Amino acid sequence: MTQTATPSAADTARESAFEAVIADGGYIEPKDWMPDRYRKQLVRMMSQHAHSEIVGMLPEGNWLTRAPSLRRKMTLLAKVQDEAGHGLYIYCGAETLGVDRHELVDQLHAGTAKYSSIFNYPTLSWADIGMIGWLVDGAAIVNQTMLAKASYGPYARAMIRICKEENFHKRQGYEICATLAGGTPAQRAMAQESLNRWWWPSLMMFGPSDKDSPNSAELMKWGVKRKSNDELRQRFVNLTIPQGQALGLTFPDPDLRYDEATDNWEFGEIDWDEFWSVVKGHGPCNEERLEARRAAHDNGAWVRAAAEAYAAKQRAARAAVAASPRETRRRS
Repeated sequence: MTQTATPSAADTARESAFEAVIADGGYIEPKDWMPDRYRKQLVRMMSQHAHSEIVGMLPEGNWLTRAPSLRRKMTLLAKVQDEAGHGLYIYCGAETLGVDRHELVDQLHAGTAKYSSIFNYPTLSWADIGMIGWLVDGAAIVNQTMLAKASYGPYARAMIRICKEENFHKRQGYEICATLAGGTPAQRAMAQESLNRWWWPSLMMFGPSDKDSPNSAELMKWGVKRKSNDELRQRFVNLTIPQGQALGLTFPDPDLRYDEATDNWEFGEIDWDEFWSVVKGHGPCNEERLEARRAAHDNGAWVRAAAEAYAAKQRAARAAVAASPRETRRRS
């Protein structure tokens, strides 16, 4: 019969110290002791987040050459560049947990790593770029402002800068939606049609309902998450409905109503079958997104090789300079 090892006094003391930091609202830093499960959960969560930022560049990149004006193209280019930077911040944070980013990227390309389900939907019109900024980045802000208080220091600090940039992204998207909603009948219809497609996937961004979430309880216990999926989803709905009403757009939910007793907007049932189908790789663009990422990685191999060769040359040059004075002294 297999016997479970009894924790030593040192292990118990370390775990107590770890839990005390969490309970006090402090931060766990890379060199601090942490349970293996805490580390694994962070790697899973941070890699999924980083992958989402990188894959999230693709739906918007689809419109870089078709933006309706030079101003729109410039702001969209800046936004896509920001998303790349967000992914790199979080990959760097994950590396402080002892995992190599190349390993994480390989998992993404192999299809064994997850990313946000929202990025498996197509951008069919220019209005979709506005909806991504308003709804998708708006949902990200609700989630990430909580992550800025996460118990793992590198993750929390990355979120501070990311949230500031995401706020600009949301404003950019909302401004596009406002322009279309106040434009011609055709433009207004485009905005409404886009909202009809993006509303429910945006609610799915927060993950499964609390009763079906396999990780939320543990992450909240450790202070990585400060609010549950359903709490964050409700906050997003409460913030977003008045914004849509200001645009004069209609949300595609016949059950939507304001409850004065709870001060919440109540909404209809999410199609969880659709959510799990997309998560499992059967969404409208799952295969397309992964293939695009694999192709970009393969096409960029020569850039990585050139960068590595240049870095090696620079290291050799620095080594030669460092060795030169010693050789000179020895000859004299």
